[in-house]
Amino acid sequence: MATKTFAAQTATSPLAPFAIERRELLPTDVAINIEFCGVCHSDLHQARNDWKGSSYPIVPGHEIVGRVSAVGTGVKKFKTGDLVAVGCMVDSCRTCASCTRGLEQYCEKSCTYTYNSPDKNTAGKMTYGGYSENVVVDEAFTLKLSEKVDAASSAPLVCAGITTYSPLRHWKVGPGMKVGIVGLGGLGHMGVKFAKAFGAHVVLFTTSASKTEDGKRLGAHEVVVSKDAAAMAKQTASFDFILDTVSADHDINAYLALLKLDGTLVLVGAPENPLPVAAFSLLASRRSFAGSGIGGIAETQEMLDFCAEKGITCDVEMIRIDQINEAYERLLKGDVKYRFVIDMASLKA
Repeated sequence: MATKTFAAQTATSPLAPFAIERRELLPTDVAINIEFCGVCHSDLHQARNDWKGSSYPIVPGHEIVGRVSAVGTGVKKFKTGDLVAVGCMVDSCRTCASCTRGLEQYCEKSCTYTYNSPDKNTAGKMTYGGYSENVVVDEAFTLKLSEKVDAASSAPLVCAGITTYSPLRHWKVGPGMKVGIVGLGGLGHMGVKFAKAFGAHVVLFTTSASKTEDGKRLGAHEVVVSKDAAAMAKQTASFDFILDTVSADHDINAYLALLKLDGTLVLVGAPENPLPVAAFSLLASRRSFAGSGIGGIAETQEMLDFCAEKGITCDVEMIRIDQINEAYERLLKGDVKYRFVIDMASLKA
């Protein structure tokens, strides 16, 4: 089907209108009319080839919310009119050890990402993302969204939300634990909300004193300005768990020093350069330094259901599709609280 999108044609060209063809429905496919799409920092990285793996043209967008407009003949989970979401993946091998455990994001043969990924259903053409009128996705990688939630501010949950929810759940964050969240951006603000909802004592670390009030509004019990050496020293060896959401270069050893015996620091941000880790930052107090990537489909659905039950959404700023290039420039400056979401009705204009 002919579809309007916004796409990057090169690493240096602005995103602009572009027409693509979506595949015809396979038996287990659902067609979705996209209503909202979040803007992830990885969209900018991919559009500008910062990670050196971009294949043009690129239609970014993997925080998709919309309504089912048609279903394939074998679809069982969805019907026309359902409110649904699509995150970072649209397929995987489904047979490897990771996939059979519900960890499709760690597919041993590589999952199919929502955009800029070879699509086995279209003879090797690349997938195109959510800066688009519609999308066609297998029902197994389509998520049910509650009618009780605000659809626009729920869109980033399927990336920023699950990226923070998954490690907090995996490391069993809960009551009686002291948990640090490093950075207050698209990921960090959701980390604060989830850690608070799970019953932990939450400490936000930020380089900006101006974010103190907002951090507490979002649920942090304490806010520490990481540039303040004395304030950091007071937190030494006191944390059970720290979630680091920062993608800029920073001193990881300063945060490892805050972990108590057997504490864990998990990195979900993606700094461009390697972060030097001092051996004694880990050897002392038997600390662990780990990473985590999004979540599987079942866990993402669990997260969406949890958010609907608890009334948790992302703090978003709505934009039109023709504001996307300006939004990218603002994203580079950290000038958003805390996620841009595109009103895709603006694409029709």
